[in-house]
Amino acid sequence: MNRNDRVALTFERLSAEGRAGLVTFITAGDPDPETSQQLMKRLPDAGADIIELGMPFSDPMADGPAIQAANLRALASGISLRNTLDMVTRFRQGNERTPVILMGYFNPIYQYGPARFVTDAVESGVDGLIMVDLPPEEDDELCDPARTAGLHWVRLVTPTSNEKRLKQVLRNTSGFIYYVSIAGITGTRSATTGAVGDAVEALRQHTSLPIAVGFGINSPDQVRQTGEIADGAVVGSAIIREVERNLDSSGSAQPQLLDRVTELVSALAEGLRS
Repeated sequence: MNRNDRVALTFERLSAEGRAGLVTFITAGDPDPETSQQLMKRLPDAGADIIELGMPFSDPMADGPAIQAANLRALASGISLRNTLDMVTRFRQGNERTPVILMGYFNPIYQYGPARFVTDAVESGVDGLIMVDLPPEEDDELCDPARTAGLHWVRLVTPTSNEKRLKQVLRNTSGFIYYVSIAGITGTRSATTGAVGDAVEALRQHTSLPIAVGFGINSPDQVRQTGEIADGAVVGSAIIREVERNLDSSGSAQPQLLDRVTELVSALAEGLRS
């Protein structure tokens, strides 16, 4: 193992601790760049093992209402892809341990320039990418150069992925697998634990990579149940909704926002430690 591989080292540590990891999602720049930066800084101490940082985009088709609204707030605050990378750079000034995975859509990267983006992402301290709208057939667009540069390429696997498709999806995947527990958009409903457990076990027949489960995980109890069957539990919409609950009528962060969100993350993390 590459001892500089933060993702692999994190899952190695989690395995030694006998627990699954908490993967937390926030949108860069939501509700404003400074609050978003402070929240990112506080997530590891609150219990986040891996951070997924959303790259704001005006048409996030796989996301539910909460994350769509977060994208719009972030864009309204003036955030850009360059600003998002700068957030990671500043985060790395105080944290060299926690993996950061950028998640989003290809359009902003295409506008930025894929080759330039890969170079800048590596320099910023990004560990990997999750691209919602780039299938394996388009690996040459971003996956191949990203992996060559040392970034992990984390793929989404869905309940509708048959065995033939699974082989294609798993090719070139690294870091971990993100299993989407429901077919649909984020944050709208939850799958049954039994169905997810069966799917994760089936998936383990095809890969030795760690498996994190996301979509529809909103409570400490759901995190605990997910942690019993997978290597990681991904929580996004619940965190974004807590951000939204702590905005004033003009959409600005209220003074208690950071404390409220980190309290939620701590409660979610406790589900994996109890």
